[in-house]
Amino acid sequence: MFSRNFRAAALAVAALAVAAPGRAQTATIYGALSNFDVANNTGHHGHGFEVEIEGIQVEDITYTFSTQRYGAPKVHSTPTSVVVRWESPYDAATGAFTLTTAPHEAGATFAGTCYQWNPTTYDAAGCEHFGVSLAYNPNAPARRTLYRWLVEDAANPGTLVGVGLVPVAAPIYSIQPPARAGEPAVLAMDVDAPEPAEAPELYGDAQWMKVFARQLPREVTLDELVADNAIVPQNAAQIESEWSIVQAEPASGGSGNRRRHRNQGNLDPTTRSVVRRIELYRFSGSYDPLTHEALCADLTCSTPAADEVGELISAQMTAVNVQADTLTIAKTGSGDVESSDKVLSCGGKCVAPYNAGTVVTLTADANSGSIFSGWNGACVASTTPTCTVTVRGAVTAQATFIADPARSGGGGGGGGGGGGGSTTSNASLQVKINGKGAVISTTSSAISCGRQCSASLPSNSSITLQASPDPGFVFVNWTGACTGTAPTCTVRVTGQTQVQANFKK
Repeated sequence: MFSRNFRAAALAVAALAVAAPGRAQTATIYGALSNFDVANNTGHHGHGFEVEIEGIQVEDITYTFSTQRYGAPKVHSTPTSVVVRWESPYDAATGAFTLTTAPHEAGATFAGTCYQWNPTTYDAAGCEHFGVSLAYNPNAPARRTLYRWLVEDAANPGTLVGVGLVPVAAPIYSIQPPARAGEPAVLAMDVDAPEPAEAPELYGDAQWMKVFARQLPREVTLDELVADNAIVPQNAAQIESEWSIVQAEPASGGSGNRRRHRNQGNLDPTTRSVVRRIELYRFSGSYDPLTHEALCADLTCSTPAADEVGELISAQMTAVNVQADTLTIAKTGSGDVESSDKVLSCGGKCVAPYNAGTVVTLTADANSGSIFSGWNGACVASTTPTCTVTVRGAVTAQATFIADPARSGGGGGGGGGGGGGSTTSNASLQVKINGKGAVISTTSSAISCGRQCSASLPSNSSITLQASPDPGFVFVNWTGACTGTAPTCTVRVTGQTQVQANFKK
């Protein structure tokens, strides 16, 4: 679970980063996804919706959500932004738009009701579901995202115009340095107040924000980010921040705590995506009559009174696909592996975050009765007890120890023929790679693919494989004798067995 930190915490982290830049652990963001439920609170029949994203190009949009009444959106650029626009066709013969989102009834819930696959509630729900996936550009300037319902222009029948601004959380993700040496990289999410003030000297309208969060060991897709999918966090145990006021502040004045909120937390070494649900509710409490600042009964706006939380306005299901730069040591047999920087001692600690490009020297030390057999994975295959690894993305070094033949008992020759329970080496395993990545066997040194992609094995034996993507790629799934999306699989080898690991950018 991530923990919520406000501006002061963010500044403290930044100060530490300046004081000790070498401490930073790194990670890479591969894309940000935003799929949201939104109520039609315009008081008019809606005939579409648009999302305007400032500071990006059309090619930065990698996917849009189209499973609602309006289908796939139109995408066009302006001098300063890109507009994603879902809209109804217009029937000139009848003088009417053919597709409509009804006005949402005040106070009515809409969680899970505004999906096409829920036909009993969909038409009357007064809400819709839209979404956009963006490629991640760490050098992109700060941007705003604006959301509008489209209604018929009374002055120009047959024409759609955007109405006001709809409060929807528009998260922006970044990687922040950890507070202390050796800790994982930190993934931060910033949410700015969605509604600007009517005048520079005033506060904007306020909303209550609630955030749920979870980490997953795989990438997610935009189509998965719907309220009735179990991967979306929304129960009490997954609350990241209970209640926060988000409110645009005057150009001069205000503390900054309402204008922008940051949620952040350490990335686990196995995390490939962080999924959040960000709910915005109407602030139904009192406003200062002069400045329009939200005034809460508890004076701090940290815990709302019962009559200060209005209806749910929007629920943003958002995810970021990410890969931390980590080094994992995998072992078979009896022995330990240590890194020369003393960060890893496996034995005990077998995975750690690093800066991308860090070169780490590993040394294998066999326990009594064993000998070191060799390296695989991120280490070049060899039998010398040391190897060097360059950390980029998630890399795994495999160390294999075997029983010392000089100390094992022996038996002599045993001649021929004996009786049945032995296995025969009449089976083979072939590993194929689609995309760019590596596969190693963690239960033996038989497979280290791309170098050694096939092996002869005793029939009916089991072998565990681990897939590691190259930088810029992600592991998708297994096909063949292995299935599933987890990066490890165990396969039983019988006859000519084939496995394929699939990677993509």
